[in-house]
Amino acid sequence: MEHLLAHISNYHPLSTEAQNALQDCFEKISLSKNEYLLTQGNVCRHLYFLEKGALRGFYNLDGKEITHWFGFENDFVTSFHSFITQQAAIENIQLLEGSILWAISKERLKTLFNAHHEIERLVRIVYEKYYIKLEERYVNAHFKTAKELYENLLQQTPHILERVPLGFIASYLGISQETLSRIRSRF
Repeated sequence: MEHLLAHISNYHPLSTEAQNALQDCFEKISLSKNEYLLTQGNVCRHLYFLEKGALRGFYNLDGKEITHWFGFENDFVTSFHSFITQQAAIENIQLLEGSILWAISKERLKTLFNAHHEIERLVRIVYEKYYIKLEERYVNAHFKTAKELYENLLQQTPHILERVPLGFIASYLGISQETLSRIRSRF
């Protein structure tokens, strides 16, 4: 829990009272590699902080899994659409490594918002960072070549190559595994 609180202070400083309230509302979860945090068709009722491990978000489309994001240490993760709207998720969230997460329910978060406006501000900042990543991903997917996407990945998150199977990386980049292999051979 100390790790979570230390990380949160990078987003927005919280009073001791707000930190104590947060500690009372988060639940520690340990999951094994290949387990699912969420499966499509279920409502996502929690926001998670990933303390240790790796996971991916993916859709099923015409019998294929399309990976659209990865989460690693210090990321806040959830199916944001499902979590915010409380509608059934259209994505799956699968662990790529054994992981330790801290979960907070939407109900508890709402209660914290009402009691501590600084927590509401903190979560707004988390949402803003998520939106920025989403927009960057959209722009990259529509305006960059496969080679540029791979170079971007190497520059921004090189650890992905050591922790994520190449098939998931190719799916994430929107290219075939063969194309990814050709691009990698040039580096």
